[in-house]
Amino acid sequence: MRKDEALLSADEAGRLLVAVAAERDRAAFAALFGFYAPRLKSFMRRYGMSASAAEDVAQETMLLVWKKASYFDPSRAGASTWIFTIARNARIDRLRKEGRPAAIATAFDPSDEPEGPASGEAAVMTAERDERVRNAISRLADEQADALRLFFFGDKTQSEIAGELGIPLGTVKSRLRLALGRLRQILDDLK
Repeated sequence: MRKDEALLSADEAGRLLVAVAAERDRAAFAALFGFYAPRLKSFMRRYGMSASAAEDVAQETMLLVWKKASYFDPSRAGASTWIFTIARNARIDRLRKEGRPAAIATAFDPSDEPEGPASGEAAVMTAERDERVRNAISRLADEQADALRLFFFGDKTQSEIAGELGIPLGTVKSRLRLALGRLRQILDDLK
């Protein structure tokens, strides 16, 4: 995973989505895909979808993002909210096609509903928090930062990280534990 894919600010995601809408910018879409596809798959898995079904819905969602980018209105919702709303609807459509009425009834979880646009103050506070976290992660040892990014932003299990990095599972666990302890210390110092 590239470091620029690990974190994507709300403003940057919105700019990328606008670039896709206005210019059919493939590089912007690739950046959005690299950031959101693993998160969408994880989101679907949390709702009980199989890995292959979650992958299909994530891919379908990103295809819809490409096709419908012109409908994105940054004044109404953030890019993340807009994309996850498309994902939720794609999930419901899939459940309908599979003929699973009980699953459809539970698919309408009010917590899935997008929140209204963030206030200016909330947006500034979120941006400041995101910047603090990015700064803190940049101060970690590369090995710790890589493991942390894969775990939290890549939605990988510790075993998957061990396989991807070619290191023992115990080493992954140690790196994550050390990274979290160091992050806590750095963020406390930045207050």
